[in-house]
Amino acid sequence: MSKALSLGNGTMLVCEDKRAQVRDLYFPYVGLENHVGGHYTHRVGVYVDYQLNWFEHSNWDIQMHSADQSLVGETIAINNTLGVTLKFSDTVYNEKNIFLREVKVTNDTDRQRTVKLFFGHEFEIYESHRGDTSYFDPINHVVVHYNGKRVFLVNGLSDRGSFDDYTAGIFKIEGKEGSFKDAEDGMLSKNLIEHGPSDSVVGFYIDLAPQETKTIYYWIAVAESIKEALELNAYTLEKKPGHLVRTTRDYWYAWVNKYNFSFYGLTQDEIALFKRSLLVIRTHADNRGAIIASADSDMLQNGRDTYSYMWPRDGAFSAIAFDMAGNFNVTERFFDFCEHVITNDGYLMHKYRPDESLGSSWHPWMRNGKVELPIQEDETALVIVALWHHYTQSRDLEFIEKVYNTLIKRAADFMVGYRDTKTKLPKASYDLWEEKFGIHTFTASSVYQALMVSAKFAKLLGKEKSEHIYTTAAEEIRQGILDYLYDEERGSFIKMINVSDQGVISYDRTIDMSSVYGIFAFGVLDVSDPRLTRAVSQVEEHIIVKTAVGGVARYEGDVYFRDTIGVPGNPWIITSLWLAQYYIARAKTEADFAPVHQWLAWAVKHASPSGIFSEQLHPYTGELLSATPLTWSHSEYIMTVVKYLDKLEELGVCLKCNPLYEGE
Repeated sequence: MSKALSLGNGTMLVCEDKRAQVRDLYFPYVGLENHVGGHYTHRVGVYVDYQLNWFEHSNWDIQMHSADQSLVGETIAINNTLGVTLKFSDTVYNEKNIFLREVKVTNDTDRQRTVKLFFGHEFEIYESHRGDTSYFDPINHVVVHYNGKRVFLVNGLSDRGSFDDYTAGIFKIEGKEGSFKDAEDGMLSKNLIEHGPSDSVVGFYIDLAPQETKTIYYWIAVAESIKEALELNAYTLEKKPGHLVRTTRDYWYAWVNKYNFSFYGLTQDEIALFKRSLLVIRTHADNRGAIIASADSDMLQNGRDTYSYMWPRDGAFSAIAFDMAGNFNVTERFFDFCEHVITNDGYLMHKYRPDESLGSSWHPWMRNGKVELPIQEDETALVIVALWHHYTQSRDLEFIEKVYNTLIKRAADFMVGYRDTKTKLPKASYDLWEEKFGIHTFTASSVYQALMVSAKFAKLLGKEKSEHIYTTAAEEIRQGILDYLYDEERGSFIKMINVSDQGVISYDRTIDMSSVYGIFAFGVLDVSDPRLTRAVSQVEEHIIVKTAVGGVARYEGDVYFRDTIGVPGNPWIITSLWLAQYYIARAKTEADFAPVHQWLAWAVKHASPSGIFSEQLHPYTGELLSATPLTWSHSEYIMTVVKYLDKLEELGVCLKCNPLYEGE
């Protein structure tokens, strides 16, 4: 089940599914470790009139949204059978690791009743069941789950005080389904302690007059010791949980409205999605630098791993989006992360865990008996491209000087040397889609721009020899792209070539949106060049999905997550917005933005009700597929909006559309 909400503070990240149940809880890094794991659930349920309905029950009509311009989830859960309505405001406190839920409980009947509200917790601490303990602490009246240096303290507050009922138990072992079954009769057994795969349930008993509403608060304090967790609990009680919810709401509202973008010509829904996108990628940005691709652990149900890694590619696009929106401190931490993990030889590996250790990979170190680097060279290039964007926005020359030798020069020297002798193009590596090994138009284009901006960095710092080396190599790569990667007969850019040891070139002429995007986004050709115009026509003919859903596939014959025929592949948010960016770059008058508005409206239509983008969509139903949310999708939306505003300023249509825009 895709995630409807992601709430975090840069150290702790909580994701809720479409039924307002917690399915992911990451700590102490964003993306590492997941102590719920997606395959377990923190349930919410109501018992009244001898019936218990957990939120997964069909009696509940649950509508989830995000608060306007803030990191607060707002949920309305209506159960006409039980005659109860619940209104949630959920958040992770911005200053400390506390997940808070404010719940307004309404008795919708004309009878006085006691409504029992239950919260269940299934933890997999350290992503392993070995050594977990859950217990009731009678001194502090809290429930604690712990294992080593991971502690989760559960408490709450109502007009009667703390929670009224509790139990600790085990689940998925010894024939036990879990402690949520204990609540079926409306009473908990008050079991004091369990170990192993242990769970718990707490209950609030709320006396309500006809049509009356009362508010309860519930929270989980997360820490590395029981002592610290108890201190967080005391802090919550002292400051009042309602106050923490309000101040968190105010903080993120101020954060996302730091700059006064005019949003000329955009709808309110498009503006709201821009701000929501900034908040989503911020929840996926760890305070120590990693920006993970997605916290959606449901990917585990479809494959061998999750997206909870820092891909330098995805992170670079997110960094560009942050910088375009003026959030420079987040991106500087990202570049520090890249500086720490880049190899001595100057390349970045496939992906990383948020603690800077190497992530899992499927790229081998040998091919056909020869040693080959298991890299996607575009990832190294994109980080340098993103760093130039950072400098042009922040003008922080001291930061550039700090990372020049250890990140910029190291990467640039690698890109200069790691080239094919025949074509002068970058040597074969894996493509940005992580599937094909060869010399790719997208990769070559990204390396071209990375070397051009490396030359600019070198010039800034008075390093004339390096400036010349990087510029020369970049121009050789550009010429190689035009000589070897353009199909004159078809009028398109070639997805990939491979050069044999004998110098024989083989071609993959698949129409791929990334090839076209790379050419114009990285400045290989001017956007008005007829070769690019022809190539875009090929994209529009062959890989726009011609269904009611629409959108742009990655490339012809894409089968990733595809379960139907009659389409070139599933539509992706990323590639569809790339086409919008092409039309932004081409625009000469305000009327030229018509296709841009169409694509922005398409994007809004295919976000979830809570403002979440998936990676891709089902081509016939529009169902959100694969990782949801995906930071790259949200980053491309942010970049598309800002590029649109920048172009309006450039054309003189709108003055001060973007308060950060300085032009060329």
